[in-house]
Amino acid sequence: MAGGRALGRRFGWLWAAFAVSSYGTGIGFGAFPLIAVLVLHSGPAQVAALAATGRAVGALVAVPLGPWVEFRRKRPVMITMDLIRFAALLSVPAAFALGRLGFAQLLAVSVVVATADIAFRAASGAYLKGLLPPADLLVANSRFESTTWTATMVGPPLGGYAIGLFGPVTTLVANAVSYLLSALGIRAIGGGEPTPARTGASRLRARDLLEGWRHILAHPALRPLFLNAIVVNGLIMASEPLLAVLLLDSLGFAPWQYGLVFAAPCVGGLVGARLAHRLVARFGRHKVLRTAGALRACWPLGLAFVQPGVPGIVTVLVVQLGLVTCCGVFNPVLATYRLDHTDPGRIARTLTAWSVSSSAAIAAMTAAWGLLAAQIGLRTAIAVAGVVLLATPLLLPRREDRHARGESRLAETGAETGAETEAGTEAGAEGRT
Repeated sequence: MAGGRALGRRFGWLWAAFAVSSYGTGIGFGAFPLIAVLVLHSGPAQVAALAATGRAVGALVAVPLGPWVEFRRKRPVMITMDLIRFAALLSVPAAFALGRLGFAQLLAVSVVVATADIAFRAASGAYLKGLLPPADLLVANSRFESTTWTATMVGPPLGGYAIGLFGPVTTLVANAVSYLLSALGIRAIGGGEPTPARTGASRLRARDLLEGWRHILAHPALRPLFLNAIVVNGLIMASEPLLAVLLLDSLGFAPWQYGLVFAAPCVGGLVGARLAHRLVARFGRHKVLRTAGALRACWPLGLAFVQPGVPGIVTVLVVQLGLVTCCGVFNPVLATYRLDHTDPGRIARTLTAWSVSSSAAIAAMTAAWGLLAAQIGLRTAIAVAGVVLLATPLLLPRREDRHARGESRLAETGAETGAETEAGTEAGAEGRT
């Protein structure tokens, strides 16, 4: 994985918990639409509503969770969110076994899981910053990113195979159990945790709800990165349902071909995450953010020109490989930059604001591009998203401000140390071989 440096036993448990839940999420990828179609016989409008409503309502409900998480110990919050996701997801196969599963329950579970996801990410980001010194954050985030892409590459094919053997709710059971195992792993971390500055009994103020957005929008480098991230993620995710219809319906891709063209390129995310700290050590964090952020916007337009058969498969593989590799570099560097430039007392609110905005943007753009495709066609709508993406590098910060440059020196020095450590580890391994 990214970096050969040991980050300690406590980080090891945190990474293990993240890995098991990531693989569970990968195995359960697409489970809700499959259950809606195969079990409840839902139509396209209901499936689209399931995807959009879960994100949108989950984001709305999560708004007050930022301050709530901020002023509590983070590890208990993470365990609680894991257990909530475990119980919510397990309710679906339980209701299915009793013959009581309905669309309303799927919708409610999707909202609960989306809300818990946002709260967990906020707590885990704040916990990670308190757990490790700044010099180790990029290595840690690169390991998380490489684990995410590995799980995305391996999980969905395993999930598809499990569904074929045991039925459509099988992968939700696996996903639910992964959250239980994650909670146990986080509990095993042990150790003390500083008491937050404010007690849980303090009254929640309107200012607390807006503090995350206030910090992001006031920061000269975080603001453009935030705007770039929500637009890019929204456009990429908005094109996915359209691309699924284009490949599976219009072009006649077999389901295994569809799975292949999205699973195989995830190796690029693994490679990108592994290279991220070395690139930062060599070129500096600001240059890596701008370059990787610009390059990831260049690929999706190619999806509008996919053809049937082998040429189409190759086109999607190449486009996805390029996109995922650039995201694998960009994501951990952005995550580390965001932690480095946020005070410990407002990390949870900042991460919540970021996640809420991203989820809301994805929901809105998915709905908008669905309507657009109905008016101008699938290929044209995908092409429009690709063209708009080409302009998103303009939202990236053009230069690193003096204050941010001073704050980032320690992280870049740490990345350089991590690269040297990994090089020494690999050289030693080659010598032993």
